[in-house]
Amino acid sequence: QVQLVESGGGLVQPGGSLRLSCAVSGFTLDYYAIGWFRQAPGKEREGVSCISSVDGSTYYLDSVKGRFTISRDNAKNTVYLQMNSLKPEDTADYYCAATSRRCSGYAYSFGYWGQGTQVTVSS
Repeated sequence: QVQLVESGGGLVQPGGSLRLSCAVSGFTLDYYAIGWFRQAPGKEREGVSCISSVDGSTYYLDSVKGRFTISRDNAKNTVYLQMNSLKPEDTADYYCAATSRRCSGYAYSFGYWGQGTQVTVSS
């Protein structure tokens, strides 16, 4: 059974950091790209970052480049999203998702989703 479980969300002040984790089971990271998406209230879900299964190539939304870093630990079957210099506009529910295709910023490309973890950036 394919399962993705996010953790690490919470309340943080502007300029602070959080590390999100996505623990996967039922498949291995060797064959699936993992993406992080976020959805703020009243807004569409947007792709934040993705890491390829083939060569570990990484991709980022322009607004998070230089602040967020995606990584994976294949031995632990876990993908991380390190978020630094957080801004109030980063506030959203964050989801990890898996695809057997190439990385994409489009949610429809991903067939497996976690339940999400909430990130709130506020003073």
